[in-house]
Amino acid sequence: MGRVFVAGSINMDVVATAERHPRVGETVAGSAVLYFPGGKGANQAVAAAKLGAPTTLIGRLGKDAFGEQLRTFLAAQGVDLDFVKDTAEAHTGTAIITVANADNTIVVVPGANALVSPEDVTAPVFARDDVVVSQLEIPQRAILAVFRRATQVRATTILNVAPAMEVDDELLTLVKILVLNESELSFLAGTDLRDCDDPARFVEAARSLGRKDRIVCVTLGKRGVLAVVRGQPLFVAGRPVKVADTTGAGDCFVGALAASIARQAAFRDALYLANVAASVCVQRMGAAPSMPTPAEVEAAMVAGLAN
Repeated sequence: MGRVFVAGSINMDVVATAERHPRVGETVAGSAVLYFPGGKGANQAVAAAKLGAPTTLIGRLGKDAFGEQLRTFLAAQGVDLDFVKDTAEAHTGTAIITVANADNTIVVVPGANALVSPEDVTAPVFARDDVVVSQLEIPQRAILAVFRRATQVRATTILNVAPAMEVDDELLTLVKILVLNESELSFLAGTDLRDCDDPARFVEAARSLGRKDRIVCVTLGKRGVLAVVRGQPLFVAGRPVKVADTTGAGDCFVGALAASIARQAAFRDALYLANVAASVCVQRMGAAPSMPTPAEVEAAMVAGLAN
């Protein structure tokens, strides 16, 4: 079995819940404020670790109360933190999230995440069966450095293009599996995509980002997930569930996909499991704490077959 390495952000999510999102310049009354461990790197690492993959996180925390709390939480989830540095020069990354009617808006203040450097990723030793994951909440020069090292030993590289931004051309050439949601696909492919569009448009856009040996995965929320593998589309249907909070759903998908690939699962099976895991995640509040266990994913699979 391979291992999962996640180079990425670690945040404390400060979540305010309300009946609706405020308009620009408007104040609305909220119902609660909650604190959850988060950050795309931490979320994905927790998702992979809880599903049984040996998982190492690479990143930075501030030397503050949030940093201490996050380190304690991540260790308790079974995530290896040997390559997470404490940084005195910046505060721990923080995300300000509003949740209303199960939809969220997010403002991320990077803090220590912005200081992750190429030097931070030189210590881990990768092997061919490993899966190396990153997102775009740490500097791209650090991601480029870690993917170069992963590619040298032919480890599987997964890049989650979130948040949407221009990606270095060399970095893209090192990506084996590209994971995006529909808005990120629209941005990177340079086309305007909408929920009501024919699925063929999503396939065409995903194909434009692929190459002969790169897989492109597009998460489509309640509609499921689309993957383009060697130019051919593969759909996994969404699962109807009662949604509490979509924060972290995409991260759950990425972490679960990485864990399955590290176990040498067939890609179709890995895609299906990741889709089910994400459907479990959205049924509860918070990002990292909502990541499911193998028993919860298996129960959801059994329930889906029964229906």
